[in-house]
Amino acid sequence: MTTREGTGTASGTGGTTPPGDRVHHIRSGELDGWTAISGATVGSKGLWMGLVENPPGSATDNHHHGASEAGIYVVSGHPVFVYHDGTREVRITAGPGDFLLVPPFVPHREENPDPDEPVVVVIARTTQEPVKVPLPELYRLTEGESR
Repeated sequence: MTTREGTGTASGTGGTTPPGDRVHHIRSGELDGWTAISGATVGSKGLWMGLVENPPGSATDNHHHGASEAGIYVVSGHPVFVYHDGTREVRITAGPGDFLLVPPFVPHREENPDPDEPVVVVIARTTQEPVKVPLPELYRLTEGESR
């Protein structure tokens, strides 16, 4: 079965495909801020996906994404992902074409140390909406610690 783009009408059937039973196409430039796929934009049930740009010389705050996993694809730039392994701060430098996984509840931050080039990444999270829980410092959560 094929669907005419943007109409939700199934070709050859004369019927209408229910909104939750069709492919959604979000064109470049049609993002809701940085969000492409979410419960609010396309009715996603378990996925958030968006484009994030970090300007030159920037760093995010320390944070985690709650119970959500985050998959990251580096489009351009050389971001540094920082987390604490329980003993020391770990820094992972990534480049275009690299993928990273941030497990649930892992405190981390993203840095762009380049003074001239922005970092552009595509992020997918196992949630309908973006979750970002700010933290006062970078540390490793312990098993019994409240999240």
